[in-house]
Amino acid sequence: MLETILTIVAGIVVAMLLFLLGWYARKRASESKLMSTEKLAEKIIAEAKKEAETHKREAILEAKDQWYKAKENFERETQARRAELARLEKKLADREGSLNRRVDILEKKEAELRRKERDLSNLERSLREKDVELTHLIDEQNRRLEKIAGMTADEAKQLLMTNLENQARHEAAQLIRRIREEAERKAEKEAREILTLAIQRCAADHVVESTVSVVQLPNEEMKGRIIGREGRNIRAFELSTGIDVIIDDTPEAVILSGFDPIRREIAKVALERLVVDGRIHPARIEEVVAKVQAEMDEKIRETGEQVSLDVGVHGLHPELIKLLGRLQYRTSYGQNVLQHSKEVAHLASIMAAELGFDPSLAKRAGLLHDIGKAIDHETEGTHTQIGAEVAERYGENPQVVHAIASHHSDSVVESPISVLVQAADAVSSARPGARRETLESYVKRLEKLEKIADSFKGVAKAFAIQAGREIRIMVENKEISDEQAQELAHDIAQRVERELEYPGQVKVVVIRETRAIEYAK
Repeated sequence: MLETILTIVAGIVVAMLLFLLGWYARKRASESKLMSTEKLAEKIIAEAKKEAETHKREAILEAKDQWYKAKENFERETQARRAELARLEKKLADREGSLNRRVDILEKKEAELRRKERDLSNLERSLREKDVELTHLIDEQNRRLEKIAGMTADEAKQLLMTNLENQARHEAAQLIRRIREEAERKAEKEAREILTLAIQRCAADHVVESTVSVVQLPNEEMKGRIIGREGRNIRAFELSTGIDVIIDDTPEAVILSGFDPIRREIAKVALERLVVDGRIHPARIEEVVAKVQAEMDEKIRETGEQVSLDVGVHGLHPELIKLLGRLQYRTSYGQNVLQHSKEVAHLASIMAAELGFDPSLAKRAGLLHDIGKAIDHETEGTHTQIGAEVAERYGENPQVVHAIASHHSDSVVESPISVLVQAADAVSSARPGARRETLESYVKRLEKLEKIADSFKGVAKAFAIQAGREIRIMVENKEISDEQAQELAHDIAQRVERELEYPGQVKVVVIRETRAIEYAK
């Protein structure tokens, strides 16, 4: 029992000792850890202070660097301003010296002027005295002359003036006659030289245009496709274009005949496209012809723009440019009107430059002188009147308008530009091979034939074909019945007999058709 108690007491003592030892060990560990933490904190604080000192020194150095740079910039700007001020001071000093020199010169000139004024005053006084003395002497001499001649001074003066006037008139008349004869000789010589120079500098080729076009075919089979079943394709093509299609023995070729060159060109392009495409039937023909007509309008505008650019005439109204393009397809006595207009423009410009007039104005008037021919078949009046009205409507120069109106002497010539345009027009037209009378009269006859047909009510389209031996007339089916179509053909034929002169006979064909169109949906 005692041993047990002792064992328990010993265990308790050992436990207490172990507890005390553990407590002491933990205390020592905590103190050691606290000291380590304090050292770490001190180290961090020291490093922070060191880094702060480093940043402080860097900031101070950067601030000093910026201060030095600012100081250098300031000193540099100050030095530049000082140099500029020194330059200005020197410039002002130079100006002051120059002004002083000018003042000295002006003072000298003023003194010289005062001296000259005194001399002039003395001279004037002397002249007045001499003038009075001269007047007395002249009066004395006049009295003596009157006494000797037995007439007064006014009578003698009048007699002298009459003699001098008669002599001057005689000499002036002789001089005027000599000048006029010499001027006429020189003018004729110079006019020939100017015209010769203009013709030499503007040598243009002329090709008399025909009224037929040839379309090449890939093979003979294509002719049958163009004709179509029972001729429906060729009939639709001729009705759409107003051009006569001639299919003969010419190998791999079809001839298009018509007096209107624009229609003929549309027909040629349309037929070429149909041949390449291969789909030839009435609906396709109408579609292609309509598309080519739209493209032709654009081509006409581009042609007008190109011509104005080539000739060097700028600022033309867009409508005038379109009319110029239409002249490409207009002929006058077989001569292409657009080429003729370009040549007249160059000739007039060259002659104007040689004579000292405005060459650009002469060139403009020459280019537009035949502009009325683009629409003379649509408007009443001569092409000179129509052209002048169109040019005036679109704001052309009055001299250009007058040159257009008077280039065929339809009105009185009022400016040199009009004379030059007349001369250039005559030179261009008189060139050998430039014109052919028969073609022009033929075209005019066909135009009048179509115009007669168009004048009747109910006529939609009229085309002269077969060289004027036939006219095909499409009428509105709502306005003209079958019976009226026969009567219309008779009336047109009667009027053609009365108003036209033509060889052989003219066949009048009135076509009336009804189309019913529906769409499958």
